[in-house]
Amino acid sequence: MWVIHRVTLVAAAGAAGAVLAAGVALAPGAGASTPASFAGGFKSVSTVASTIPENGDLNPYGVAVVTRSQGKLRNGDVLVSNFNDKANAQGTGTTIVEVAPNGTVSLFAQISAANLPGRCPGGLGLTTALDILPGGWVVVGSLPTVGGNPATAKAGCLLVLNSAGRVVETFSGHGINGPWDMTAVSFGYTTDLFVANVLNGTVAAGGKIVHKGTVLRLTVTRALHGMPKLTAVTTIGSGFAEETNLAALVIGPTGVGLGRNGWLYLADTIENRIAAIPDALSRTTSAKTGVTVSRNGAIQGPLGLTIAPDGDILTVNSLNGNLVEVTPKGAQVAVKALDKSGSPPGAGALFGLALAPHFTGVYFVDDATNTLDLLH
Repeated sequence: MWVIHRVTLVAAAGAAGAVLAAGVALAPGAGASTPASFAGGFKSVSTVASTIPENGDLNPYGVAVVTRSQGKLRNGDVLVSNFNDKANAQGTGTTIVEVAPNGTVSLFAQISAANLPGRCPGGLGLTTALDILPGGWVVVGSLPTVGGNPATAKAGCLLVLNSAGRVVETFSGHGINGPWDMTAVSFGYTTDLFVANVLNGTVAAGGKIVHKGTVLRLTVTRALHGMPKLTAVTTIGSGFAEETNLAALVIGPTGVGLGRNGWLYLADTIENRIAAIPDALSRTTSAKTGVTVSRNGAIQGPLGLTIAPDGDILTVNSLNGNLVEVTPKGAQVAVKALDKSGSPPGAGALFGLALAPHFTGVYFVDDATNTLDLLH
């Protein structure tokens, strides 16, 4: 868990990009919603299980739902990646746990930096960037540090694991620099990974805000029985605000989700907005910081993000424990209190989130309690 002590709130577009919609026509209080909202139909929050494995890793970040049984992966289970070790040092977590809907927890992977099959500059610290590709391939980001010190943060990599939980390859370089969050879409044997990166010039700035955060589209292909191979990298977003932070380690562009319109939605944490990158699947150039879909109002330092089945954008706040639902046109149509602990409630506690099977709820991790929870 971390707490942001300062977030820059910007009321106009300025350097953050064009404005699609003001996005503050409705800024409901926690628990409020409109009849048309997806999250508005859910009334309860339940704890599914603790995410602390046997080695004591803490700070659950990434969440991915298994949709097909293969190897260790069981349909309907949830994978959760841990960012901290048992000493609570950020950027040192090495485990992915698998949580069944009934709360049974097993260890999917415990990764050793000394036994990686490829480069991962700096070591291991598993981030919110977590997804499962067809064939049971699990991809997870690493943004490593030494003892949780922001000044030691390194570029890291994307780790590719097979369905048995073994790392089989790494993707590094090519602009991958502090992979913070990720989403994926597959077409046959080709997958596009959309990765937000937060370490471009950040460490060198020593805590000052720099505008160098990027979003990459990594094209990955695989043969029928082969491993995924990185075949192309395109920078589709750039210039996002980012900074190192003693409490948060690093703050920058976080959650990403692909809309049905082909736009990639992004939680732009420091600028306190939901941004969008048009034509994310096909564009060959950077959209810079994209267009602003919604800013301020109930959005308070957005982190994790996913797309609801109706096309709305779901994001969770770093400055309080709320989930906010935003339409593609920018209206904030629902707010749900997910974490009420701490002062202020839920600060820095919420990262990864994913839709539950059959859209029966929203899974999310709570760093304040080290649990996987369900809004339903």
